[in-house]
Parts: sequence; C-alpha cells; structure tokens
Amino acid sequence: MIYCFLAVDAEIVSIDTFSKSPPKRGLVVGITFIKDSGDKASPFLNIYCDYEPGSEYNLDSIAQSCLNLELQFTPFQLYHAEVHVGDQPETVFLLSGNDPCIHLYKENKGLHQFEEQPVQNLFPELQELPSNVLWLDVCNIPGSGRRLTAFGCQSGYIRVAQVEQASREVLQSWSIQQDGPISKVLVFRLPPSESDPAQNGNAGNQGYSVLVTSTIELSVVYRNVLTHGLADQLTLPASDQHDSVLCALVTDVDFDGAPEILLGTYGQELLCYKYWSSGATGAGAAEAEASSQPAGEFHLLWKRSFPSPLLSMEYADLTCDGLCELAVVCLKGLHVLQHSLKQTAQCLLERLRQEVARRANRSRASQRVRAANADGEAAEV
Repeated sequence: MIYCFLAVDAEIVSIDTFSKSPPKRGLVVGITFIKDSGDKASPFLNIYCDYEPGSEYNLDSIAQSCLNLELQFTPFQLYHAEVHVGDQPETVFLLSGNDPCIHLYKENKGLHQFEEQPVQNLFPELQELPSNVLWLDVCNIPGSGRRLTAFGCQSGYIRVAQVEQASREVLQSWSIQQDGPISKVLVFRLPPSESDPAQNGNAGNQGYSVLVTSTIELSVVYRNVLTHGLADQLTLPASDQHDSVLCALVTDVDFDGAPEILLGTYGQELLCYKYWSSGATGAGAAEAEASSQPAGEFHLLWKRSFPSPLLSMEYADLTCDGLCELAVVCLKGLHVLQHSLKQTAQCLLERLRQEVARRANRSRASQRVRAANADGEAAEV
C-alpha cells in the first residue's frame, strides 16, 4: 500500500520498519529511494507514521501520513535501534550514506514528526568514520545497560564498540582492516565453549560474537568480542567460492537451540554453517592450542542453489502455523522454504521423550534425597 505513493520513476534503496518503544504505540516505516527527475537523480527518505489514536497500525492511514525528506547524500542502509533517553526507551532511525556519515532521525514528540539530530548525542561510537558504512548492527546487552555496535565499511574497515548507554561513554573499541568491501555485519551469541574459561567465568560476556561477510574474502566470525576483541577469528570455509556474499542471517533452523549462519551469494547459492564448540581437529585444534584460544570451528552443513543471486533473507512464521519459514529474496523473485513436517514431528517427539526422561530422573533423585533425609532422622532418634 505504501509503495503506491512513491513516484513511478523512484528506485527503492532500503526499507526498514519498527513498532514504537512502549509506552508509545504505532508502526513506523522508513523508505529511502532515488527519484530520477531527468536532469539529476535526487535521493529521498520517506517516514510514514500515523499519530491519530486508533490508527497507529492502520496501513491505509499510515500511508497517508508521510514525512518526505530530501537527502544531500546517496543513502545506503536504513536501520533502527533502541536507545534510552532519560529513563524512557526510544527507537530511532540510523541511515548510512556516501558522505560518509551515519545520520540519526529521532521523533520530535512536540511536532509529531521525525527530524535529524546529531548522531554523537546518542551514538558517540559512530563518529569519525574512515569510509562509507555499508552495514551496521546494534545489540543491546540485556540487564547490563550497555550495547555492542558493529559496522563494516566500503574500504574493508570494521569497528566494534561497547558503550555505556546511560552516560554514552565508549568503554571499549576494536577495529581491523580487511581487503574488500564489507557486505554484512551481525552481532549474535555463540553457545558457550567449555574450553573458554574467560567466557564461562563471566556471565556478562555471554559469548557475543560478530559475523563479518565480505564481497571478495572469506566470511569470518570474531568470537566472544567482549573478552578477546577481534583477536579470535574463525573462518567460514568455502564462503568465498560462490562469488560475493550479499546477505546473511543468524538463526536456529534445526531446532537445537544453537544458531546457524546462513549466507546468500551472488553466485546463486545459499550456504548453511554450524558451529562446533569442541572436537576441532587437525590444523584448527593445533592453532587453538598454540594461541590459547578455545577450540571450535564452523562446518558447512548444506547448500542450496537458486535461479538468481540472493539479495535478502528473513526467518519468520509467514503461515501462522507455529513453524517459521525462510523467505529468500532473489534477483528474480521471492522463494519461501518450509520445514518438512515429518522431520519436525520426529524432532518434537524426541524432545518430548527427552523432557519426560529428564523429569523422571529429577523425580527419582528427589525421592532418593527425601529417603536419605528420613533415614538420617530415624537414626538420630
């Protein structure tokens, strides 16, 4: 519905949407596009949001409530992040461009519209950028009042920063230079490794890692950045064998509670990687032992071919049946991958059997404890 209000000669660059942070209500949609007016191409940012009570989630009303901003730079990624302003959460737009800067758009409650504000007021880690930022990711660490911000640039520059949200103080910052443009940066959590005492001994670190994909190099994961910075690098084998990686997703697609990494390439391949925290062999194990880093490595689980380059992916319950589908946007269309119901049912039955066994063992252990206590009391008497 909203797209109908864009000019016919507009080329969409990026889209993002979010629900306002409580206690406020409403859906906000942002679209960056370039309009070709003949003499020159003009970039714009449209922000759609309806402030009428009862219409905050009505798409027809939202499409009519548009703030149109002409930009003085070519837009790249449009992203949203939640910050705390005073004691209230606030969700803002962050827009990268070819200036090179990150532009922040925050809601003005008095005027009932979004307006650009200095990014250093809320995101001091996004100042002094050495190149155009192609991808940005912000992860708020639950219960800590801190966040991790990671971004990758056209020059191959990567920066990760830990920031105290209340004071806006940059507590730690790490950077590294790669050889080619960075196509995706994602902050996620890896399962804890038994061989990593630093992670097991500090629950606040929680295994936060950073996935970095490149247009010309192997994709890599910088593991447990809060402890090791960018020193602990794991590669995703053969991730450079199918042309540039254009999109990536970290999610649990096999229902084991641990995330897999999905990479979509210009070479029309979808790659799925799994992290093995132990059992590293050969050169990987020797390197881990020599560097005092925990063992672990990524393995290519499976791959699937598509008829055109992969541009974007999302893992969501599209059919409202309780199972998520994988939506893959390709150059020539949308593909939706569904789980096999037979395999999913088998997985569910196995999990139920494990849960029944676990509860039975716990019940027997509790009975043994009570019996032992009763025997002890009888002996005392």
